Parts: sequence; structure tokens; C-alpha cells
Amino acid sequence: MKFNTKVIHGGQEHDKAYGAVMPPIYQTSTYAQTTPGGHKGYEYSRTHNPTRNALENALASIENGNYGLAFGSGLAAIDAIIKLLKPGDEVVSTNDLYGGSFRLFTKIFQDFGIKFHFIGMQNASNIEAFVNQNTKLIWVETPTNPMMNIIDIKAASGIAKKHKILLAVDNTFATPYLQKPLDLGADIVMHSATKYLGGHSDVVMGALIVKDKDLADRLYFIQNASGAICGPQDSFLVLRGIKTLHVRMQRHCENGKAVAEYLASHPKIEKVYWPGFENHPNHYIAKSQMTDFGGMISFTTKGNNYKEAIKIVENLKVFTLAESLGGVESLSGHPASMTHASIPKEEREKTGVVDSLIRLSVGIEDIDDLIGDLKQALG
Repeated sequence: MKFNTKVIHGGQEHDKAYGAVMPPIYQTSTYAQTTPGGHKGYEYSRTHNPTRNALENALASIENGNYGLAFGSGLAAIDAIIKLLKPGDEVVSTNDLYGGSFRLFTKIFQDFGIKFHFIGMQNASNIEAFVNQNTKLIWVETPTNPMMNIIDIKAASGIAKKHKILLAVDNTFATPYLQKPLDLGADIVMHSATKYLGGHSDVVMGALIVKDKDLADRLYFIQNASGAICGPQDSFLVLRGIKTLHVRMQRHCENGKAVAEYLASHPKIEKVYWPGFENHPNHYIAKSQMTDFGGMISFTTKGNNYKEAIKIVENLKVFTLAESLGGVESLSGHPASMTHASIPKEEREKTGVVDSLIRLSVGIEDIDDLIGDLKQALG
């Protein structure tokens, strides 16, 4: 199947009970057994649930993986990955990453004796200098949040395979519509399914997809043992969201391009960060590993004034000032005070998250309304 068909049919089968086209919401915690262990594949819904299984099969299909796992949030999915490690192990991570990931790494797992190196990965060869005998994982976001930095997944995979360590890629911004990390050599793909996969700002969920059975079995064990699973209603919502991923992403990309070009020509704007620009760092890598450039954009204003940035996001009318991204509606955010507030000012500014930086999640509304809204807010 090609991708646009996979999002609708990949890994799916009609319900065996009544032939329901969409998997029913199996809102149950447990399942009847005829004798101890005599069941139809389901014992307890933390371990397995038919609605969640349908979603996990769809997740595996759209990422060209063999195994999918769904969690209660994106951070719960990341938490499961780090639980593959033990005290003394080390992780090499991009230094430009979601604030929640940074917080989980530094405030939770660092206290358990896992060491994290946060480095710039625009030149993938930088990674190898931080790899040693204790390194067990390379953590990549691409495009990164919120600077839209592009990291060469193939090059990172070459380093990971050379040193026999895992490569995990947060594919939330790109989605499998634009980029398939497993095909580029990654071992684990992670999604905040809250964002584009769900697509309607009505669910919180995380996902992991892998190809290797041994790795999948370890992650399934952690998923069940730690219990950070999603419920059947949430599974249903994300499965429904995935079925329109291709048409939504097409419009996100079209609108994102128009908004980026408008902002780049505006006299009050200092810099626009969008991978589709030829002068964007590693644009040629984005072009080779992505099929388009997405609907996420960040920009700074001339003068780098904190209060001016706040005023802009407060003045937007069609763009909603809110946490998160990837919904059908356009959202704006101020990373320094919102998504990346957990990163110390000195650290975030090193990666470009300055006081005037504004992040846009460009939705699928009429582009004239989006441009008009930016025009009135910028003044």
C-alpha cells in the first residue's frame, strides 16, 4: 500500500464480532475466561485492549515498522525508552529539544545515574565525539522544537550502528507523511500523538514504533509493567485522526509555506525558521529525508523585545495562543515562557530560544485569513 492508503487501511481489519468498519471502543478493564488462561487473546486492558491494538497496528503500518506501542502521553513514551537503560549508561541528545523531554532527562532520570550530553547535531559528525563505552542511546528530534533544526538521520544511524547503540527519533513535527526514520536507519520512532497524529486537539497520547522484535518485547514489557497506557476512547480518537493525516498534512504544508514566505518579507521580522527555505541550515538534508517541509514555523522580531513578542501573540485572533501543536486549528506560542520555560534562560538562548521567538503551528484554515491575522497582529 502507498501511504495515503495505509493511513486508512494499514494494519486494520473489520471487527470480527459484527463487521464494524471502525474498531469499536472496547471500554472494558477485563475479559471473561473459560478456564485460567483460557481467553481470546485478552486478559486485562493494561496489557492488551482491542481498540489500542488496532491503533498500535496502524502506527506500525504508517511508519513502516513491525511493532507499535501506544502510551498515555508523549512523555510516557519517552519514559519507556529511557527505562531500557540502567545507572551508568549515557545518552547523547540534541541540545535543541522539547522542554518536557529536557525536564524528564535532567530532573528525573539524571537522578537515577543516567548521564545526558546535550549537543548541537546540525553537523552529525559532532555526535561521535561524545560516544564512549557507556553510551547506549542517541536521541534526535528533527525538525527540532522550536528552532526547526534539521538533523541527518542517516548519518546519525551510521554512528549508532558503528558503536552498536540505539538511535531514537522524535518524529512528532514531521509525521510519517513527511519522514520515515525507520527507513533511514533509526531503531525507535517516537511521537507525541497528541499533535498531528490525533490532529484535533482533543487527546493526549504517545507512541513508539520499532522493527526489531527483541527491542519491541523489551518495550512491551516496560509498557505493561509501568502501566502508562492510553485508554480505548483515546485510542479510537487517534486512530480516527490517522485516517485523515495525509489530507491534513498536505494543507499544513501548503499553508506553512505561504505563512513562512509572508513572514520572511515582513519589515518587522528579523528571522524566520522554516526548513523549506534554501538558506535554512541543512535545507539540503531536509530535502533529501523529508517529502515536504511541514507547518511548523518559528520567527523572531527585530530588536528581540520580550514585551513586543507577548503583544503579538495576544493580538492574534485566528491563531489561538495555546500550548501544543498539530491540530487543524492554527496555534501560536511563546517558547521562552511556555513550552521551554523549564530550560534555564542561559541554556535555551544558546540554542536560539530568545525572548522574542514566537512559534506557529499553522493549521488548515483559509490561507488568506491566516495571513490577514498575522498582518493585523504585527501592525
